[in-house]
Amino acid sequence: MTAPRSSLVWLWLAAVVLILDQITKLAVIDRLTAYVDVIPLTSFFNLIHVHNSGAAFSLFADQPGWQRWFFLAIASVATVVIIYLLKKTAGRPLFSAALALILGGAVGNVIDRILYGYVIDFLDFYLGAWHFPAFNVADSAITVGAAILIWDSFRKPT
Repeated sequence: MTAPRSSLVWLWLAAVVLILDQITKLAVIDRLTAYVDVIPLTSFFNLIHVHNSGAAFSLFADQPGWQRWFFLAIASVATVVIIYLLKKTAGRPLFSAALALILGGAVGNVIDRILYGYVIDFLDFYLGAWHFPAFNVADSAITVGAAILIWDSFRKPT
């Protein structure tokens, strides 16, 4: 199978991530009251509705509001850089897929920050009383994309 040479293929992947992220967040908004409703699905996983005004793991969430604009600026610059890199490296499928996942996730969280001033998180994994910080589809795509970038950096160029 030949690797796609057009950055449009990768922008489509980013768009799919973005759409899936926004649809799931709208479903959470529609079905769950923030900080009140919890839907237990397994002995280690709940659906919840949490507002995260900070970064990953709610870092800086307790700040007075500057972080909203700071994270919007960072995500905007990252978006431009990623789109540039996608155009330059469309022939590297693994690298480009990773960038597309990160792009779709970053834009999904930017939309939340613009519309609401915070990011909507809803996936809650736990073990006993310990809860991993809640996250969403965008966060998952960013994490998977970053892991692929790291893995790809250790591979020999072909």
